[in-house]
Amino acid sequence: MSEEDAITVDNVTKLFRVYHERNQSLKGTVLKGGRSKYEEFAAVSDVSFSIPKGSTFGLVGSNGSGKSTLLKCIAGILEPNRGTIVTRGRMAAMLEVGSGFHSELSGRDNIYLNGAILGMSRKQIDARIDKIIEFSGVERFIDTPVKNYSSGMYVRLGFSVAIHTEPDILVADEVFSVGDKEFQAKSRAKFEELRENGTTIVLVTHSNALVRSFCDQAAWLEKGDLRAVGNVEDVLEQFQGPLKPKAVALEGGGMRRGTGEATIEEMSVVGADGSIRESITPTEPVTLRMRVRSEKVLESPQYVLSVTTKQGRVVFRVNTADLGIEVKDQSPGVSVIEVPLGELPLGAGEYVMNGDVREGQSDEAADNLQKVSPFVVEAGPYNSSRTLLQLPFELTVSSA
Repeated sequence: MSEEDAITVDNVTKLFRVYHERNQSLKGTVLKGGRSKYEEFAAVSDVSFSIPKGSTFGLVGSNGSGKSTLLKCIAGILEPNRGTIVTRGRMAAMLEVGSGFHSELSGRDNIYLNGAILGMSRKQIDARIDKIIEFSGVERFIDTPVKNYSSGMYVRLGFSVAIHTEPDILVADEVFSVGDKEFQAKSRAKFEELRENGTTIVLVTHSNALVRSFCDQAAWLEKGDLRAVGNVEDVLEQFQGPLKPKAVALEGGGMRRGTGEATIEEMSVVGADGSIRESITPTEPVTLRMRVRSEKVLESPQYVLSVTTKQGRVVFRVNTADLGIEVKDQSPGVSVIEVPLGELPLGAGEYVMNGDVREGQSDEAADNLQKVSPFVVEAGPYNSSRTLLQLPFELTVSSA
């Protein structure tokens, strides 16, 4: 257990009773000795892992694997029968958006009602209500009773309230299925904002593409058992099984997987002079570059470039889908994707690059590279042994 972890799950087991015969009357209860026949079912069995502060963690698994049950235990809605869960920070749960709404009240009144249920004070709601209404897209009907709302308006308003609680920890169950594509893109952008502000996010989803693009780590549950936890690609490789393309080790380090419909030919850090760099200073301008060759047309391609520590912690990521960037179909041939940066002020150490290209919302990458193109960020005047970033600062000391 570490103070650097936002959530620690330690040997957690959650049991439910499955009744085979229930007593339907007082007479039946007396005749059968007051007991109904049942067996205990372990929805979650002896699960342990930890989630670092500020990271995004995905829970994957088949239907009935125990993901939602574990999420409810983390949120404090259910209490484990055995084991402990420790959370550090204020938590908000998005499990059933719109739960707690009163059908006879207006959308505005329900914002105050639902916000209070989610732990916000009236003063906090007053400060955020305009943003909540604007985000939901129901401004025109905000003073209309929600019983007259369409199902889409109802869940968008509930989602908007929940996502504006600004918690330290956010647990969410299949939230990106809410609303139309435009609202989903806006929701992803809001989640990215929460991540950038240091919110720890735990996400249950059946979209492997979402886990790949959004999560730093993942855990695979199956029939209540923890089968794998750690690097996203490693966990999904085990979860998806042998029918999916397997990752293969590359000469010189790194892993590759994908359908082969496209090939990432190069991932590199390029200096201002156009040369590929294996070592950079934290203050010089650089460009992250990815060259992709396709033998066919890639429709509405999505590109991901990221930089991680050698241990797999994401320190920088550009995902065209998450950012709402629409990319034109990629014609056969080579496309060059570049991300110019004024500087890359990471803490001194070794880093690697990762890339992904796929069509539309496909769950399977045309090509995916992990832990390739290693490079070093040199120590600058603002580096320390535990810093994640080297940012210029001035230190002043004064009497209180």
